[in-house]
Amino acid sequence: MDKIFLKNLRLLTRIGLFEWEKQIEQIIRIDLEVGFDISKAAKTDDVNHSLDYKALSNCIKDYVSDNKHELIETLIENIANLVLVEFKVEYITLSISKPGAIRGSEDVGITITRSN
Repeated sequence: MDKIFLKNLRLLTRIGLFEWEKQIEQIIRIDLEVGFDISKAAKTDDVNHSLDYKALSNCIKDYVSDNKHELIETLIENIANLVLVEFKVEYITLSISKPGAIRGSEDVGITITRSN
């Protein structure tokens, strides 16, 4: 299976358990890899047979900006399911992190893999 990736998509969102977190926007970082057969697009040189990277990133941006979550666990599952359904990819490996969320650590986050 071919792999398409998107790295270091940085978005502002409201996420967290504490009241102060719910009042501010925080940066999250998203990395993803999806399984998608690019052979037909490569053979035909036709964009209609490829994965629309811009639409994929806009879909994620829109979801993140339109929704609030307390847990990264909820956010990551919802984005994974959205991408699997909307873009008909074979699988998604998705990482979401909150840079600076833990004092003394550069980053903290979760990585999951889901498939159809």
